[in-house]
Amino acid sequence: MKPSEIYAKTMVFVWMKLLLGLAVVIVCGILLAILLSIGAIFKSQGLMIAMIFVWLGCIGLVNFIITHYIGYLLKAGHVAVISEIVTTGKVPENQLGYGIQKVKERFLTANVYFVVDKLVSGAVKQLQRGVEIVGNLLDFIPGMKVIVQIGQLFVNISLNYIDECCLGYTFYKHEDGAFKSAADAVVIYAQNIKKLLAEAAKTTGIVILLMLGIIVACFLIFGGVVHLIDFGAYQEYASILLFLFSFVVALAIKLAFIDSYIMVKMMVTYMDVAPTTTITFDLYGNLCKLSSKFKELFKRGQEEEPTQTQTAPSAPIQPIPASNVDVDIATKPIFCGSCGAKNERGIKFCRECGQPMP
Repeated sequence: MKPSEIYAKTMVFVWMKLLLGLAVVIVCGILLAILLSIGAIFKSQGLMIAMIFVWLGCIGLVNFIITHYIGYLLKAGHVAVISEIVTTGKVPENQLGYGIQKVKERFLTANVYFVVDKLVSGAVKQLQRGVEIVGNLLDFIPGMKVIVQIGQLFVNISLNYIDECCLGYTFYKHEDGAFKSAADAVVIYAQNIKKLLAEAAKTTGIVILLMLGIIVACFLIFGGVVHLIDFGAYQEYASILLFLFSFVVALAIKLAFIDSYIMVKMMVTYMDVAPTTTITFDLYGNLCKLSSKFKELFKRGQEEEPTQTQTAPSAPIQPIPASNVDVDIATKPIFCGSCGAKNERGIKFCRECGQPMP
């Protein structure tokens, strides 16, 4: 199924995200009216300016509360439904109910989901340091600094969608623990980083252009309101506030429509390569050295118990080659939960750091 089709079939999540964004806008509008009324009562320009700064702080707080606790779980439900559609080709009837149920089954509590999401996001972002290191080494080349900064901008934007791809893989690999499957997902991302970032570069360009278009449209609409309505002595303040308000509205539209579509595109690309990816070298150990977040994620995956469900998805995207399935378990290496180094089975202590092996 094409990304555009999956996007169209999961629009219920897009509308719910838009409602959350509008809720933030409405709450911010009410707070703005209250704070400006206080400034108007005392007829003090200094107090009016102070109320504007208070309002800006309230925007961040309201946005954090609504999008962090409600928006994160809504995003997780959307990821679960997309993963189901990509892997089975079937669209759940009650998507919201199905998404919530899958999140509960996979992570048991919202706190576990938040922890996994933060560790995955942190691990993926720490891998970006490679781009920065290369840029620093090439500083002597004229114009290279600008090129690296542009590249980092693209990487920063694209990384916002990579962690959702990794979380989608945790729903696909439901027979493994949440932390273990998330660690595997990051390794799969690292092994396929060239293809995934190439796709991300295309989508990042779309994000930037569409976001600029939405911001300009909102500025024109709210700017027209400022010219049509006479705010008297507060005309200058009204222009600044409506300018900021239009940015909040544009952000809500971007989070609902643009981010959802790009997330679908990236997840389809990721899930296309994830099931058949074979880790051919010790990426676990290397990533543990590069990223403290990945090391923590990997360690938790080593410590957690497998889930009760041991059956594979009903319709996997592509079967894993038989050569990978027939490998004798006794010959498979195990990885140190402390440093991530690869060791042979049966040894009692890690050959790298000396920590006891499970």
